[in-house]
Amino acid sequence: MESDTNYQDGPPFSPDQSPVEEDEAPHPAGPSRMQSQYERIGGRAGSSFFQTLIHLLKGNIGTGLLGLPLAVKNAGLLIGPLSLLVMGIVAIHCMNILVKCSHHLSTKLGKPYLTYGEAVEYGMENVPCLQRHSVWGRHVVNLFLIITQLGFCCVYFVFLSENIKQVIEAANGTTLNCNTNETAEMVPSYDSRLYMLFILPFIIALVFTRSLKWLTPFSLFANLVMCASLVLIYYYCLTHIPFPIDLPKVGRAVDYPLFFGTAIFAFEGIGVVLPLENKMQKPQNFPMVLYLGMGIVTLLYISLGTIGYICFGMHIGGSITLNLPDCWMYQSVKLLYSFGIYITYALQFYVPAEILIPPAVSRVGARWELPVDLSIRTGLVLLTCVLAILIPELDLVISLVGSISSSALALIIPPLLQIFTFHTEGLSGWVVLKNLVISVFGLVGFVAGTYISIVEIISRSHSKHVDSYLQFM
Repeated sequence: MESDTNYQDGPPFSPDQSPVEEDEAPHPAGPSRMQSQYERIGGRAGSSFFQTLIHLLKGNIGTGLLGLPLAVKNAGLLIGPLSLLVMGIVAIHCMNILVKCSHHLSTKLGKPYLTYGEAVEYGMENVPCLQRHSVWGRHVVNLFLIITQLGFCCVYFVFLSENIKQVIEAANGTTLNCNTNETAEMVPSYDSRLYMLFILPFIIALVFTRSLKWLTPFSLFANLVMCASLVLIYYYCLTHIPFPIDLPKVGRAVDYPLFFGTAIFAFEGIGVVLPLENKMQKPQNFPMVLYLGMGIVTLLYISLGTIGYICFGMHIGGSITLNLPDCWMYQSVKLLYSFGIYITYALQFYVPAEILIPPAVSRVGARWELPVDLSIRTGLVLLTCVLAILIPELDLVISLVGSISSSALALIIPPLLQIFTFHTEGLSGWVVLKNLVISVFGLVGFVAGTYISIVEIISRSHSKHVDSYLQFM
């Protein structure tokens, strides 16, 4: 499969593959002159500072951003933005840790490039009691990458169905007046899960495009319309802030794990860090790209989360697009953003496809390669659709995916990797303590967020069944 660097919430490279050409000359056991000069893969043909910054922004801005107003509601108007700031700082720190560990291990091993999984594997080899099990470090990282990316795909199914359903139901009442938002009575439509089945063939057709380069024009257009949609969302929220603002400053403690899952889901862009850094023309400038790009992302998250919650208050939905008025301009926003998410599905799908398909294809003859490839793609799409149908709650799916996989990749693993990598090289006790605190924080969020999300999913499902039974009676 060919790839380019169009990503939205995840990396375009397989976690088990290096973006280096296969016929590249092997590197010596020690650090080469090229490595010592901090030029590894990108070279003159690599990405520029600006291109890398754009890709980093694309890798961290997706559907998670639209769910942050509800996350702020769960944490409170004061605690929510402060928590987003702290989580942003910690996420950036963990990304920087991953880059430093990758540099150290690749130089030590004489390798031009290490993936996330490889970095964990070789880091564990530094610890005598973990050497025999080091390969499981790579497998665990790859597993969480698969869960994360397929989780994104599940979220996209729910997002698309909810927004399309709302546009269709409000079509008869849609007006040109976005100020008064005068609408006729909403026309009841099909269940959102039927909309998922409707868009399923289009998703399957999309992932049959095995080379991402064919999606490049659509991806560019999708990014442009998503940016325009965000501008309109900001405009509406800023011009409709109610006064006085009377919202809880602190949310309920039981809802904070839901905030954690949604927030870490949005911040989970750590998978794009190593591919981007290694493809830069001047990778020594990547720390500046990381701090600038993630600073912009953090500011965007805090501002939209806070402003969106203030604007819509306790009625905020799982995605802020679901709260936009029923006028044609904002209905267009929902449709355009949905198109962007539809195209992004293929980019998110690329990572699990690259992990799972090549080993399966290598086990069959040449005549069966294409049928096996397409069958696995179809099966994975069906899996994400079935999971979305089983849990058609946008906010809870985001929180569950964030709690299970994003917390592990973004918070738990990088600090432990630094301890494994540098434990024999004078790592200070304070650094070890700091890393353990971050990992424990991520683990607590992992357990609590997963538990509360599952409890809420069961509770809502039970309530819907009771309501349906009462309506039937």
